[in-house]
Amino acid sequence: MSTSESARFVRLRVEMVLEITDSAALGGTALESIAAEYGERGGEPAEERRRAEAAVREDDAEALASLVDPFDLVSGVPGVELAQASWSSETVDHDPDDPDVWDLDDEGDEDGEGDAADAYPDDCAEDGEEEAGDDGEGVAGVPHNG
Repeated sequence: MSTSESARFVRLRVEMVLEITDSAALGGTALESIAAEYGERGGEPAEERRRAEAAVREDDAEALASLVDPFDLVSGVPGVELAQASWSSETVDHDPDDPDVWDLDDEGDEDGEGDAADAYPDDCAEDGEEEAGDDGEGVAGVPHNG
């Protein structure tokens, strides 16, 4: 791929730590989203639906990941088309009062380009992600209503 062709693709990394303030509301919304995606119970993808529902009932991080859609972040940006996306969610230990949690001083490298991974605390690593295809859908173990 030539430089001009590769310049058309940009990797945007976003890292957030969110506080779950209402687990029941989050889980309920995730279950509603799953119901809307799969339709009536007992249909063809019934087993997949049962797995998705169990995952969001057991884990707030799974419920959140099932509701997040990277396409929504860029769908309104003119001149941009989502080519591929991956995302994950995990429960982390977080102290909002710890000044070392977000070390943003190390953003640049010798090339003058920032490496977003350097700005993240170790407990917010990007492991466990699953790649999504061109449709922009995919969450580890939980279908997404997008």
